[in-house]
Amino acid sequence: MGQILGLGITHYPGLSVQGNITRRIKLCLADPALPERLRSIDNWPEAMRRQWGADEGQAHSDEHRQAMIDGFRRARRALDEFQPDFCIIWGDDQYENYREDCVPAFSILAYDAAEVQPWLHNQRGVNSWNEPKDKVLTIQGHRMGGKHLASALLNEGFDIAYAYKPLHIGLGHAFVNSVLYLDWDRSGFPYPVVPFTVNSYGRHLVGTQGVPPTPSKGRSIEGDEDPPGPQPWRCFQIGAATARAFARSPWKVAFIASSSWSHSFLTAKHGRMYPDIESDKRYFEALRAGDWETWRNTTLEEAEDRGHHELLNWFCLAGAMAELKRKPDEAVFLESWISNSDKVFAVFRP
Repeated sequence: MGQILGLGITHYPGLSVQGNITRRIKLCLADPALPERLRSIDNWPEAMRRQWGADEGQAHSDEHRQAMIDGFRRARRALDEFQPDFCIIWGDDQYENYREDCVPAFSILAYDAAEVQPWLHNQRGVNSWNEPKDKVLTIQGHRMGGKHLASALLNEGFDIAYAYKPLHIGLGHAFVNSVLYLDWDRSGFPYPVVPFTVNSYGRHLVGTQGVPPTPSKGRSIEGDEDPPGPQPWRCFQIGAATARAFARSPWKVAFIASSSWSHSFLTAKHGRMYPDIESDKRYFEALRAGDWETWRNTTLEEAEDRGHHELLNWFCLAGAMAELKRKPDEAVFLESWISNSDKVFAVFRP
């Protein structure tokens, strides 16, 4: 019988570079489409004003960055204690490998390996490790594990896509950043990875072309949406089926959901300036309590209203943990009004 470890992490791009991670607030303030009331700090929620402070968010940036690093170190310790044969990572592809020529709702990337250069086209700033721009990172895959999962899901009636080689790039940043951050101290990452893509951006995938929408950009894509992404309850179902597939396998497998929670640039009701922290806290408490019905009964329209697009990756993990009848052994909520999103780390041990 197989053994399964569950982990929840983030692949927040801002962590990969040095400097203030709250810089997006200034972009919003300079955007002519920002709702006028939000131009005045006095109209911001109190907690948001407190985090912005008198230093334009620098103290919060430093604290939030360190809290994320601590979360990744705890997740890595759980991985090393478990020693998985490979990792399944649920992440979103943001117009990276999947573009106009193919957009699957879900896909399993059963690669032998992926070679990436994470800093080659980086325009965000100096990376957090001062690594050379031409650094090459090889991420080992596990083709047999990917084939096993695709076969199991197809046999259960899930029309899953799979691939043995990439279309446009080696791997999307959701997967690359997950590996980079889980190896924060650069001791090496010895665990093969099976990326499991979720079309989290759905209606806005091609319209945004992977660029986080500002208030102005958000207006420009309205009315010309793409077809939607998968329903959260379907992600929940596919996560449960993934747990069944490996519970009866010979492997030790780590299931990893990778994303931040509500994103400010996807939360139109807040002017695309700050996230839906109230909803994030509600889902976090449900996660911590093992209240899986709250997760199971969510519609896509509800998720999109809350900026929970990327949380679809966590819905897969939630379905898997519900199937295994687990609650997290560790869970931490990192609240941030000004760095674009809240972050959550969770560990579900066997």
